Amino acid sequence: MKRRIKHVTVLGSGIMGSGIAAHFANIGVEVLLLDIVPFELTDAEQKKKLTKEDKAVRNRIASENFAKLKKASPALLYTSKFADRISIGNFDDDLPTIKNTDWIIEVVVERLDIKKQVYEKIEQFRTPGTLVTSNTSGIPINMLVEGRSEDFKKHFAGTHFFNPVRYLPLLEVIPTKDTDPEIAQFYMDYGAKLLGKTTVLAKDTPAFIANRIGVFSMMNLLHEVKELGLSVTDIDKLTGPVIGRPKSATFRTADVVGLDTLVMVAKGVHGSGVEANNFNNVFELPDYIQKMVDNKWLGSKTEQGFYKKIKNAEGKSEIHGLNLDTMEYELQGKSSFPTLELTKNIDKPIDRFKVLIGGKDKAGALYRKSLGALFAYVSHKVPEISDEVYKIDDAMRAGFGWENGPFEIWDAIGIQKGIELAKDAGYEVSDWVKNVESFYKVNERGHRIFFDQTKTEYADIPGQDSFIILDNIRKDKTLWNNSESAIQYLGDGIINFEIRSKMNSMGGGVLDGLNRAIDLAEKEYDGLVVGNQGSNFSVGANLAMILMMAIDQDWDDLNMAIGYFQKSMMRVRYSSIPVVVAPFGMTLGGGCEMTMHADRVVAAAETYIGLVETGVGVIPGGGGTKEMTLRTSREFEKDDVKTNRLRDAFMNIAMGKVATSAYEAYDMGILEQHKDIVVVDKNRQIAEAKKVAKLLAEQGYTQPIEQKVTVLGKDALGMFYVGTDQMLAGNYISEHDKKIADKLGYVMVGGNLSEPTLVSEQYLLNLERETFLSLTGERKTLERIQYMLQKGKPLRN
Repeated sequence: MKRRIKHVTVLGSGIMGSGIAAHFANIGVEVLLLDIVPFELTDAEQKKKLTKEDKAVRNRIASENFAKLKKASPALLYTSKFADRISIGNFDDDLPTIKNTDWIIEVVVERLDIKKQVYEKIEQFRTPGTLVTSNTSGIPINMLVEGRSEDFKKHFAGTHFFNPVRYLPLLEVIPTKDTDPEIAQFYMDYGAKLLGKTTVLAKDTPAFIANRIGVFSMMNLLHEVKELGLSVTDIDKLTGPVIGRPKSATFRTADVVGLDTLVMVAKGVHGSGVEANNFNNVFELPDYIQKMVDNKWLGSKTEQGFYKKIKNAEGKSEIHGLNLDTMEYELQGKSSFPTLELTKNIDKPIDRFKVLIGGKDKAGALYRKSLGALFAYVSHKVPEISDEVYKIDDAMRAGFGWENGPFEIWDAIGIQKGIELAKDAGYEVSDWVKNVESFYKVNERGHRIFFDQTKTEYADIPGQDSFIILDNIRKDKTLWNNSESAIQYLGDGIINFEIRSKMNSMGGGVLDGLNRAIDLAEKEYDGLVVGNQGSNFSVGANLAMILMMAIDQDWDDLNMAIGYFQKSMMRVRYSSIPVVVAPFGMTLGGGCEMTMHADRVVAAAETYIGLVETGVGVIPGGGGTKEMTLRTSREFEKDDVKTNRLRDAFMNIAMGKVATSAYEAYDMGILEQHKDIVVVDKNRQIAEAKKVAKLLAEQGYTQPIEQKVTVLGKDALGMFYVGTDQMLAGNYISEHDKKIADKLGYVMVGGNLSEPTLVSEQYLLNLERETFLSLTGERKTLERIQYMLQKGKPLRN
């Protein structure tokens, strides 16, 4: 039977329940969010003469949490409009409506007795065949369904989302012994294809997969920090981005998640009796952790944990770290280790591990001990928590934000070296590892295969036909490359242009590659995809190049460089083959301009896109100003107040506004509803973009004809000048900001024209380039660019 999920009921409106509700709303599902009826009236309710029977009182808990959902930062919803897809209620009054729902997700307090009471009520109203899952993070799934009906058990499983639900892609699916295998597969497929999750089929073992491995790794570090004489900030320096982990690293992560949560999982595993003694000891709480729990130093929720914000003698806020010996907070100095210096020129974290474990300082010792323990531990968790190594790696990447999973890191170091590290750390790896050549390989089809210890042979990782992984095809399918970009053949007549520069910034090497890709596609292929699988699509123009030319006052070369950028973007728009751009993550400045010039866009839902050039003192100069003006002019016939649409576009550029999702980019006019599409699962993005390019080619793609643009002239410019004058008078912007905004407005109205006029795109591009050049010569602009480069920040306002 084909299941269609049109309506979901979420039971429990707390942080996790709200996050789950929001994400289902994000993908177009109608959601009912329920919570308990309050036990008592608040003072405010009493003053309003409300009673416990009033709907506002009975729905208060769900209502307050729904309000928090709508105001959450970072946003839980792709766009605020999606809140309309969520309605609220309470268990007592609204639970009978679940007879009409497609999927019931329980997210109530982590107590077995309470969950069982909820399931008893669900059984009273649930229609047979309705899906039921629990978001429990630790209660054994099989215990939850004891005493339930056969149909309930058949459709029940654990669906463990990670917080924040929108941003952490892991979804662990945990079937019971009674779950229908087809239902379990439905949860896996729905989570991946519609919710955009990395779905991992987990066994019903303590803490499942990600928390089991992640908490072991963190607990191991909590023990080692004192043994090695390291500080809280030392550990966070060593276990963050340098090894491909989040900036919050270890102790800041504990503060954000809550020390009580970490302790709950550790105690749960420690008390479960499933661990061997040498591993179980790791889950024991160090004395200082117990003291922190007793003192309620739990992290952000109690405003102090491993870190605390403190006012200094001058009244300024400082972040102090906890001295684990004295248990006092103190300002901690910058951590510095010679071992880290050795990795500065190694771009990929996965390539740094061989160097890091060879360090002669405390950093090297930490890496050797922690990785040795981790390797031994994960080797023994196969097959206990997972039969396949790739599931463990998937879970750690998607749930804890690790760039590489433990088995991938082990491969990078070498199997035998990892075994030695484990032994030196006091552990033995599982026997199945000792004859493994590597955990992963890439086969002749460009598919990643893994060592299946149950069969002692290599096997395909399932589902790869839905993906195109550039790392897997790069060796055999690269047609051309330079230091900043590459072209690969994707198959079926479609090639891919990949940006590979630092932070995927767009300089001469990228533009050369882009033009070469279009030339090649026009001569020998059917279509072009522009996509990569880095951390972000592109942070914009190469600021260092612009700064160097401006300082040298090399205006002719800078003019040529800007012109080359513009021509390259126009080639994206007006080539003889379809060009499909696949943005994701930060897509700023030039990355946004390239996206806006594509025939079609296949955007990841998590695309943060905008024209942000005003942040460094210039206007969009690669066709962005022209393109927003063109798009606005198309709407003039639909709107009697033409200047309103132009003003909105002007404000978005002038304020450097960045869309917080691809759906918000629709609202801003950066993406267009009639042609551009959004995919929730970024892993499927390039494969989807390839399909779109192929379809356009098969339908008989014709090279577009350049368009004319209606510009409004001096009258509209006067409106902009009045607005910027008022903002300056109100101290909302500086004199330099006003100058930038005024020049932006000058371009968008078509310059010094006395009346609305039809002009060419090239006319606007010339104005755009001249204005960009004039602003680049401003001292304040150069100062802003220098500041951005010194801070290593992307081009954004």
